[in-house]
Amino acid sequence: MEYDVIVVGARCAGAPTAMLFARAGHRVLLLERAAFPADTLSTLYIQQPGVARLRRWGLLDAVRATGCPPLDHVVYALGDVRVEGCAGAVDGVSTAYAPRRRELDRILVDGAVAAGAEFRDRCPVGELLVEDGRVTGVVATSPGTGPFTARAPLVVGADGMRSTVARLAGAGKTTEHPRLTCAYYTFWAGVEADFELYEGPTGWVSAVPTAGAVLVSAYFPQDRFDEVRSAAATHYEACVRDNAPALWARLEGAATTERLRGTGDQQNFFRTAAGPGWALVGDAGHHKDSITARGIGDAFLQAELLTGHVGTGLHDPRHLDKALAAYGADRDAQLADAYRGTLLVAGTDAREQRRALLRAVSTSADLTQRYFDTVAGVRPVSELYTPELQALLATGA
Repeated sequence: MEYDVIVVGARCAGAPTAMLFARAGHRVLLLERAAFPADTLSTLYIQQPGVARLRRWGLLDAVRATGCPPLDHVVYALGDVRVEGCAGAVDGVSTAYAPRRRELDRILVDGAVAAGAEFRDRCPVGELLVEDGRVTGVVATSPGTGPFTARAPLVVGADGMRSTVARLAGAGKTTEHPRLTCAYYTFWAGVEADFELYEGPTGWVSAVPTAGAVLVSAYFPQDRFDEVRSAAATHYEACVRDNAPALWARLEGAATTERLRGTGDQQNFFRTAAGPGWALVGDAGHHKDSITARGIGDAFLQAELLTGHVGTGLHDPRHLDKALAAYGADRDAQLADAYRGTLLVAGTDAREQRRALLRAVSTSADLTQRYFDTVAGVRPVSELYTPELQALLATGA
């Protein structure tokens, strides 16, 4: 089977990549090891830049139709310091959304198929084909017919943090930092909430409204993971109660709708983005702690970056190699700020630094707006640290 592009992984990085390549006229095979649709661990939240991409792709109406509400008010609180507001509009989009992943991933795959991509689920990839040092295809397994071979000048790994494509291609980590948090979450019905993030003496708590429920997550320092998972429900409730007491008061009369889920594997890294005949998008190439809820939007960004750099030059190896190198440099440059910011937010040793920043930001409407724009990825961090903010931080005001 001959294709122009093979995309391995059909979630929020792979499906848009397949869709955009297919819309550009390429023959695309989209493979997914899981049976679709299926849920997955996720914060759900899509910041304004990601929502703007959904609208540009013609998929936003379908996301809205899932029933997830528009989110246009954000609360950040660290102890007695509190800021409220919302990121500015991106291409006319002023709200965020948090659709359930089984719905979002289905919409993205449907978009890829509508563009002409061939989609196969329950097809794990076990081998990369390599000729003269270039990846030229995959060997995958179909549930009905067994192993099959597919060839293409470009294989894209969008298969998550423990990417098979990355491992088989030898994509090493170029940047890596220790895990900082572990997280547990469940869904609550009958609760009113905005997008809310609280930090207290023992951890962090977030609330994210989705269709018919609110996702409430409890984050703990990574070094407590063994302790927390031994009695996860007890520690989850204590974290919400101790670090977000006002939110806990709203939850006391409500009921959870699903089991408690969690992870301690919140890795922080960049991998080599691409090589001869292969590229990585989404968590396969870059992952950071979920506490800043940037994963889905970053996956959308990488899909656009890769397809934009490659363009129509798939069958010219020299052009493709240059395009993939440019994609990697662009990816790293565009995601570096958010990576550093996430490490700052998720590290317990920087709490007083975060408190000072929030206190300074809260003194000015302009700084508050810049802060929320920075958090959402609407503007770079450099535009937050104005002379006014630097003076406030220097004086401790």
